[in-house]
Amino acid sequence: MDGVLVDSNPMHCRAWEVFNRRYGLETTEAMRQSMYGKRNDEIVREFFGRELTPQEVLARGAAKEKLYREMIAEKIEEMLVPGIRQFLERHRDDPMAVASNAEPENLDFLLDRAGLRSYFRAVVDGHQVRRPKPHPEVYLRAAGLLGVEPANCVVFEDSYSGVEAARAAGARVIGVLTTHGDLPGVALTIDNFGDGELAQWVCVQKPIV
Repeated sequence: MDGVLVDSNPMHCRAWEVFNRRYGLETTEAMRQSMYGKRNDEIVREFFGRELTPQEVLARGAAKEKLYREMIAEKIEEMLVPGIRQFLERHRDDPMAVASNAEPENLDFLLDRAGLRSYFRAVVDGHQVRRPKPHPEVYLRAAGLLGVEPANCVVFEDSYSGVEAARAAGARVIGVLTTHGDLPGVALTIDNFGDGELAQWVCVQKPIV
């Protein structure tokens, strides 16, 4: 979802900056870079320390995400990655899933507010798996729910940990360059879903997808 359906990482960074200041913590560039592709519990522990109780981790993560949703409520349409609606519509009849480390409230918020839910036959969030990306569990679960072998899946990813997870699952990976300028190990990189190379690549791959 983040960085693929919606170019949300700049707003996630902004929300973390505002939230962290509530605890007197200034968000560094290294902290911003470290959060991409990770589940909230990992980020909270990295930012605030491993000594937090599970309840404290959950509460802080939930509070930050509530702030994030408030900040983007009127901006979702402009945050969508260019061409995503048209791409999803073209492939409406193909089995598609969202597989994300994101909080379930964020997934529901985006899919419902943006009107994208009907395109996806399965939605897997970070709380439906025991091991988040870069472990492949989230993608293996999504493929299973779709009834498709992972080797016949194409994953769109914007983060290093996501690419690692998708490749470990056995899927082919297309890198979306919203977050990083390079994504080693992918079959193709695109700036957005209006990229002409994407349409050509999908056309070639279609018989085995």
